[in-house]
Amino acid sequence: MLRLEDLSEWPAKSPSEPTGVAQCCAYHMIDVAAVAEVLLRDYAGGRGFREAMVLLIALHDIGKVSDEFWNMLQRGVPQKYRHWMLSEAILYQNDDLLGRALGSEPRRRQVLYGAVAGHHGRPSDLDLGRLPVRSRSRNDLFRALSCVGSGTEPARQHIKALAALWPEASLEGLSLADTKWLSWWLAGLCTVADWIGSNTNWFPTEPPEHSLANYLVLARSRAVRAVAEAGLGGVRACDGPLFDFSLRPMQQKAAELPLPSGPILAVIEDETGAGKTEAALLLAQRMLLAGKGKGLYFALPTMVTADAMFSRSAEVVGRLFDESPTLTLAHGRAGISKDFLALPDLSAHVASSPDASTCTEWLRNGTRRALLADVGVGTIDQALMAALPVRFQTLRGWGLSSKILIVDEVHEVGEPYMAAQLEALLRAHRAQGGSAILLTATLPLNQRKRLLDTYDGASDDPAYPALTIAGGAVATDLPQETGVRGEVRVARLGTAEDAVHLLVEACGQGAACVWVRNAVDDAIAAVEALRAVGIDAALLHARMALCDRKRVEAAMRARFGKDGRGRAGQVMVGTQVLESSLDLDFDVMVSDLAPMAALVQRAGRLWRHMDCRPAETRPVPAPLLHVVSPDPAEVQDLYWLHGVMGKGAFVYPVSTCWRTARVLFDTGRIIAPSGLRALIEAVHGDGAIDLPDVLVEDEVMQIGDWAAKRGLAGQNIVDFSRGYRDGGRGDDDVDYPTRLGEEQRVLVLARREGSVLRPWAKGDGIEAWTLSEVSARRSLLDQLDLPDQEAPEIQAVIEDWPEWKRREMRLCPVGEHGEICEGLRYSRNTGLIFTATKAATEAK
Repeated sequence: MLRLEDLSEWPAKSPSEPTGVAQCCAYHMIDVAAVAEVLLRDYAGGRGFREAMVLLIALHDIGKVSDEFWNMLQRGVPQKYRHWMLSEAILYQNDDLLGRALGSEPRRRQVLYGAVAGHHGRPSDLDLGRLPVRSRSRNDLFRALSCVGSGTEPARQHIKALAALWPEASLEGLSLADTKWLSWWLAGLCTVADWIGSNTNWFPTEPPEHSLANYLVLARSRAVRAVAEAGLGGVRACDGPLFDFSLRPMQQKAAELPLPSGPILAVIEDETGAGKTEAALLLAQRMLLAGKGKGLYFALPTMVTADAMFSRSAEVVGRLFDESPTLTLAHGRAGISKDFLALPDLSAHVASSPDASTCTEWLRNGTRRALLADVGVGTIDQALMAALPVRFQTLRGWGLSSKILIVDEVHEVGEPYMAAQLEALLRAHRAQGGSAILLTATLPLNQRKRLLDTYDGASDDPAYPALTIAGGAVATDLPQETGVRGEVRVARLGTAEDAVHLLVEACGQGAACVWVRNAVDDAIAAVEALRAVGIDAALLHARMALCDRKRVEAAMRARFGKDGRGRAGQVMVGTQVLESSLDLDFDVMVSDLAPMAALVQRAGRLWRHMDCRPAETRPVPAPLLHVVSPDPAEVQDLYWLHGVMGKGAFVYPVSTCWRTARVLFDTGRIIAPSGLRALIEAVHGDGAIDLPDVLVEDEVMQIGDWAAKRGLAGQNIVDFSRGYRDGGRGDDDVDYPTRLGEEQRVLVLARREGSVLRPWAKGDGIEAWTLSEVSARRSLLDQLDLPDQEAPEIQAVIEDWPEWKRREMRLCPVGEHGEICEGLRYSRNTGLIFTATKAATEAK
């Protein structure tokens, strides 16, 4: 029997003060279990199942009842086995007790022991064998148990005492396959409960004077407050109006289409600017009301698109719920987002404005926690990591499991490596009861087929626009009429010089112009060519410091946005960031030749806001997309693109670009929405047009490359059917990237003030240094003699950097005239420039 006087012998952690009292292990485990109770209070499973989950989570730290942990805590002796590894071994040893408490079969319980023991982000790699234990010689079990030592019997008494607190716990009815899927969810839940239950602001240390039953009463009251203040208290869906405007056709379908029971996947296909986001929100509201989720996660292709969606959604998502939801921004730069940082704290805001979004300090502390809020907005990468064997992958999966997952611009995830991850994520999301909505303007039918298959759906209907629910209703009776903008005519420009001449003429007519280039160096060259003829063009690309990129983006929104001013006769030059990330409106557009899907996206920024700028107010008579491209009728070899495209010739497959040029120039126009499907399928679909013989080799290479990328994804993606213990890894994020591509290196730019280095961005502190970062290809930077990181002025800044940052980043002072080192310079208006070196030659 576990006595009160025995509790203090097994502390969970060191005292917060040298003379203070340590929280005993039993109380800490009850704290964490009480948090789990609150997190599970609205879970649809029966009471027996919920109590089983809580009891298992309570036992997550039973390994602290061991000589190994006690000696580490009290005497500083290094551990041979971490406490969470010992937790699993102790649970194995006491499976007879837990079998009586939980029921089910030993193998099924074993799967769940590994889940709660692995609450520090990865499962144990000890070879503990299978239950029931049959051998004393073949694995690590008995070596681990020898480290428990004198804690063996006290640990057993702790298990008995804790099991008595949840007497109705039961795992009966779960198959082995169900248990393996459950293990991923349970591991994530246990991590969240442990993070909250370990916070001494919510769970202060208590001397062991309460019986465990009485302490559970106290812990439960604290857990309700802790979960609420963390921002995980949850909100209920509200059936009120979301918008104050008349619904467009797709939005009306989203508000009406019947929803099948269970988890669902919906695919919304419509042209750019048709209101797909609003349609998704209307559909998501109905899903929430139908119990298909408790919150939302918007997954966007880039940090820039995520920032834009965050700004758009901050107000409207509050109308989805009956009280203020918590809202987070989930990507690596969220800490410098002014909109995110400006969100009011939940506790201070509810009373004054209950329908607006809030956040909490706890949720702001890390991108992993961001997925736990009622509503998250972030990059698709943050969600995809729930399908990769990285640390705290289960935490991401648990956070997403209660969300309606909304993937915007899903065609951007069509690259084979990312597409395979998304398919795996959707299958896992469905298995954990989650529903999803995918938005796209240019999704090929073959990719749609693979995505629908993740929810056992299928549709070969080529109608466009369309709203398709996997295994359910399909809406295709949507208007085909071209909108107010009308059709977009297409014309070919033979050279970059032709593009410069056209833009000069358009500027003279007072047109707002844009040139979208495929490569950074080509964009820089275009700006230099325009400036040489008197056009002061603005430039935006990814090789600019964050502070300069944000400055340019803000200026472009002010000039070319929906309410832009001073746009007449102005020119913007940029790269792919202009395809979908910024809500801009131009009168004249030039684009380098790119895949059809990309050109359709780019054309969506041409004559965009017709309500603000009707045709009669535009300085040109009609929307016209000018494409810089070689003639598709004249193909001599695989280098067809190179004479015209510069470095941009290496960005996209030549076979895809040729098909795009042939189809687009033969058609001569983009008619949305009725003509989009045919354009996309002719280039990206299974029925794509035939290639010239000299380009077949390129397509064969592309097919091989795509197969290799899907194969690599298959190796990296978690096998959920194996369960968390056998299928999880917990490796570093960098070992399992969500995207493939050439490795980048981050430079942190600095300016000199006397003998001191200051951030390139205005201000001081972490935020200013973060805003001073710029990335470029590592292979190019490694050829240069970058500033010596051992220099005293540089060491004065980086001495406090963590080891990973010192290893991966380089602090680079920028000279008075922009010089960084031989071959590399930086300009606020141009970005990072490779000059006359081998690296510059390769960059071009």
